Amino acid sequence: MKIAVDAMGGDNAPHAIVEGAVQAAREYGTSLILVGIEEVVLRELKKYDPRGLEIEVKHASQVVGMQDLPSVALRRKPDSSIRVAIDLIRKGVVDAVVSAGNTGASMTIAKVVCGTLEGVERPAIAAVIPNLKQATILLDVGANVDSKPRHILQFAIMGHVYAKDILNVEKPRIGLLNIGEESSKGNELTKEVFDALKRTDLNFIGNVEGRDVFNGKADVVVCDGFVGNIVLKVTESFAETMGIVLKGEFSKNMRTKAGYLLIKPEITRLKRKMDYSEYGGAPLLGINGVLIKAHGSSGAKAIKNAIRVAGESIHQQVKAHITETIVKYQFNYTDPTRKKVKLKKSFKDPHRSEGTGERRGPGEDVYKLKDENTPEEPEKKEGIP
Repeated sequence: MKIAVDAMGGDNAPHAIVEGAVQAAREYGTSLILVGIEEVVLRELKKYDPRGLEIEVKHASQVVGMQDLPSVALRRKPDSSIRVAIDLIRKGVVDAVVSAGNTGASMTIAKVVCGTLEGVERPAIAAVIPNLKQATILLDVGANVDSKPRHILQFAIMGHVYAKDILNVEKPRIGLLNIGEESSKGNELTKEVFDALKRTDLNFIGNVEGRDVFNGKADVVVCDGFVGNIVLKVTESFAETMGIVLKGEFSKNMRTKAGYLLIKPEITRLKRKMDYSEYGGAPLLGINGVLIKAHGSSGAKAIKNAIRVAGESIHQQVKAHITETIVKYQFNYTDPTRKKVKLKKSFKDPHRSEGTGERRGPGEDVYKLKDENTPEEPEKKEGIP
């Protein structure tokens, strides 16, 4: 097992990336390839005495910035650190890639270079969010901002596999993020996905609300990437804000400071549980490879844990299990909201059957040319005008 690490990606690159990689190599015995500007990476690597560790350096002359558009990264930076790292997956040199760099660029390059798994149309980013019991897998959190119902069905299947393989949940409970628990709630997208999920053999528990992401009601929560990214950013902001508020309250006077000392162990445990760096990174599920996307501001600890998660994904064969499960649970999906249309008289339908008011296109349902609700004209009799 070998993992490539994008040494130039992220707000704290390359020093935090290299430090985290060295920690992972020491703690987990992982074989790593650091990809980036060689002289810069080697200079950082020397600070941590990497002798005896399985760490190589692969040169890449370009860097994708956090503000670069995915199309620019793909077309104009063919020798960027993230592109070279993902190319190593395609060539079979490494089994996974870890990056804290530009999310859009990482996803686009991975999809183009590696392709998607059989049965997967769009990959999804899955975030592991701590809850009252263990953790909730929320997907998609930003890879797709305009998902179709069939895409969210695929997200549910991929989340099911990830929860089983990585969180060791025997029968993951899957919830659909909505504005209410009733099946009648939501927009056309959520209503259609709700009906479709009910027809699968997945452990679908119905609609869940925003609060259920944190109370442990569901193991997997699926939604469109636009909604999921907002939930993720609000979660991160709230945790950060609460930390600042608590620090301010405990620093007010000697009494509050003394109170803090009494509950410091509990505060430390809470902080550790809510710390994203403990969970490593978010996997991009559905690509023909393993890509773990670490937070852009990741420090050494987060990178170390992202490498651990990448190793677990390889060991548990998440990629193969997604393909198997997609085939197992996938069904022929038809759009129940498709409306029947009345064709204008001037339109000559090549699929219209002679002498009938029906048409049939390739793979389509039968549509009536005439609106069935329109009353028929009374039959005219001879001699009556």
